[in-house]
Order: sequence, then structure tokens, then C-alpha cells
Amino acid sequence: MRHLHGKRKLGRPSGHRTALLRNQATDLFRYERLRTTEPKAKELRAVAEHLITLAKRGDLHARRQIIARLYDVNIANKLVDELAPRFADKTGGYVRLLHLGSRRGDSAPMAQIELAF
Repeated sequence: MRHLHGKRKLGRPSGHRTALLRNQATDLFRYERLRTTEPKAKELRAVAEHLITLAKRGDLHARRQIIARLYDVNIANKLVDELAPRFADKTGGYVRLLHLGSRRGDSAPMAQIELAF
């Protein structure tokens, strides 16, 4: 049984997995929606929820933590200045996951992850 056994490995070494999630989080906040495979979307959801919670705090330390986790400083500033005020009245559930069916080439389950305002 896999009780309390951490996160999905996504078939990648840890550095590659971290880079993948950072890239996807940056693109999610840039375009406000992203289409990817379902396991990647489920892992990205936890990362994005944490970053939005930090952005809602809005102080300098939180801003620096967000910049450390995203690849683009402009996107980090957009998250704190534009996106976080939209979530001010919510206590969670900032990200919506929509199941799209299977990909044609390899039948991988696809999902769309988007910010839920």
C-alpha cells in the first residue's frame, strides 16, 4: 500500500521533475490555463495552490519565495499584483482541473488546468 508515500514521480529524475513543475507553474500564471496530462496537472495543482497562498500574503518575503520558485520575475510580480487580489475572498480551490479525455497518439489521459476566479 502506498499510504503517505509522497508525490508522483512522473517518470523523471528529481531535478527534471522540479524543473517541469516550475515551467508549468510559470506558464499557468502567464496564460491562466494549461493543457497537459492528468498526472502532471494533479501535481501542478498543489504547486500552484501554494504559490497563490504565498501571493495572497503579499509581503516581501512571500514575493521572494515566489520568485525563487518561478522562472520569470515578471510572472511572479503579476501573480502578486494582479492575480492574488482576485483570490482575496477565497480560502482555497484556486485551481480548476477539467478532464479532456485521451490523447490520440498514445491514449494518455489529458486535462486542462486553469485558475478558478
